[in-house]
Amino acid sequence: MKKKQLTPEQTEGLLKILQVRFEKNTSRHKNLQWEKIQTKLNSAPEKLWSLNEMEKTEGEPDVTGYLQKTDEYIFTDCSPESPKRRSLCYDYQAWNARKANKPESNATDTATGMGIEILTEEQYRKLQELGTFDQKTSSWIQTPSAVRELGGALFCDRRYNTVFTYHNGADSYYAARGFRGMLKV
Repeated sequence: MKKKQLTPEQTEGLLKILQVRFEKNTSRHKNLQWEKIQTKLNSAPEKLWSLNEMEKTEGEPDVTGYLQKTDEYIFTDCSPESPKRRSLCYDYQAWNARKANKPESNATDTATGMGIEILTEEQYRKLQELGTFDQKTSSWIQTPSAVRELGGALFCDRRYNTVFTYHNGADSYYAARGFRGMLKV
């Protein structure tokens, strides 16, 4: 099994990227200090691996919050458009049900493989308060089981300066639809 850990050189490179992004976008994380975040990251190699996976798919992860109760920092994909993990059905069940033209994979398994979570609708809307995202793309969001059991799945985007939530068959996939992930460190 492949070890989910970065080399020291990869770790150093990723930390530099994350620090530059953190310092460039202070409005996303007021009153937080990079040194404390880096200390947490240095003690969590598996989380660094997940952040690197987010970065490799052009998610541009950045700190978007802090949970005082659990002492965890929240990293979210902050790329202007949905990261380069697109053309995916919503989940394995939907992917498996397709008889023709199956996409490469599905969003939920891809997120799990990366060690991250797909955003909920609430998290997606909160992210949109920190900037303007998905003006040309859309992103799958966690779908309530009642909707999923009927074959549907939810996605969001931002058009006309408004965040919209839509539905589609969970087995659908589009070149402009991916998903945004979140990681707690």
